[in-house]
Amino acid sequence: MEEVETTLVINPLEDLNKIKALASEPRIQMLDLLRKKTCNINEISETLKLPQSTVATHISILEEAGLLVTESVKAKKGNQKLCKPAFKELLIQFPEEKSNEKNFIEVEMPIGIFTDCSVTQPCGLCSSDKIIGFLDIPDSFLNPDRMKAGLLWCGSGYFEYKFPNNNLYDQKKLQKLEISMELSSETPGTNSNWPSDITVWVNRTEIGTWTSPGDFGDKRGKYTPEWWKLEGSQYGLLKNFYITNEGSFIDGVKISQVTLADLHIPEHHSIRVKVGVKEDAVHMGGMNIFGKGFGNYDQGIILRSYFSD
Repeated sequence: MEEVETTLVINPLEDLNKIKALASEPRIQMLDLLRKKTCNINEISETLKLPQSTVATHISILEEAGLLVTESVKAKKGNQKLCKPAFKELLIQFPEEKSNEKNFIEVEMPIGIFTDCSVTQPCGLCSSDKIIGFLDIPDSFLNPDRMKAGLLWCGSGYFEYKFPNNNLYDQKKLQKLEISMELSSETPGTNSNWPSDITVWVNRTEIGTWTSPGDFGDKRGKYTPEWWKLEGSQYGLLKNFYITNEGSFIDGVKISQVTLADLHIPEHHSIRVKVGVKEDAVHMGGMNIFGKGFGNYDQGIILRSYFSD
């Protein structure tokens, strides 16, 4: 049978057939059984103490909803239908509201493609497959495999990224610069009550600081791979920093008086975005940056440039 796909995100506004297929205790029990091993209808019937006809009906409903795959193979007597879940993980998620701001250019930067960094222990980086280099060895951040990184962490220090300055080639006036990334504190193990002051700079101008409440490990991140230990950082919070002509904000709350004019964007061919924890921070609780294949949002660092109509 084909390899099971990792995650299915179910939109409850559009995927009602999948919601209905899951609204049954026997079908949930079947999926739970099948995620552990592939079974035929007779084995499911014996394990769950259900009539074969009932099992066959439930299997048909799950298959029609795209939640289960079956394969007919030869048995000692005739054929048998082997059953397997189509996905390892099911997520029910309402769609995010789309912004009314249409005139923007978006660039997503993989978190491992930093152009400069300086970190202190505890520190490390890993891809969705493995740890890159060695734990708590800052030189591991020079490893070429860092381009595949899905998680970066450090006790203090920073990572800097160079984005193309698309504003130079657009005739419209820049109204807002937005930076989106998934962040958390960092401590050995995890601790949801472990504050850390995480600062963001743009073009080497400090725009403000956000205090992360903790390092989260109460449950596995939606996209965090199974091999990554549960005792490790699992997910962060998606934070949106943005700068306008009125000042700098995080999630709509003003954090400083720094404006677009202070960034001198037309004077540079790139836009430098730096994120880090200062060595003299009031709460020096480390930092995790979550990228593709880790955390709850499956994204790198996103820079959006919004323009006037």
